[in-house]
Amino acid sequence: MADQQPQMAWEKNALIKYENMIRRLPLFHRDIADEVVRKKAMQNALARRGAMIEESDILRAFFSEVPMTFYGLMIRLLEETGFDYGPYDPGHHKS
Repeated sequence: MADQQPQMAWEKNALIKYENMIRRLPLFHRDIADEVVRKKAMQNALARRGAMIEESDILRAFFSEVPMTFYGLMIRLLEETGFDYGPYDPGHHKS
């Protein structure tokens, strides 16, 4: 039996960016990325005692759950979809 996760509301603009990004992923990776990032984003929101999933929850989920093999593609898609990922990117160094 599939593990049913409780649902949590998403901040509207963050959800739009997220869905736009997921649609841009290669078909082969789309479903698994969506599943793991949604789950982790909700966990992130719950950990900070948030009432809804926000952009910061999504970005933390991408950086913790997406394998480094796909880092370049992920960064490109984050930029194309308008995410301000810099503060959440462990490899990002401010000048």
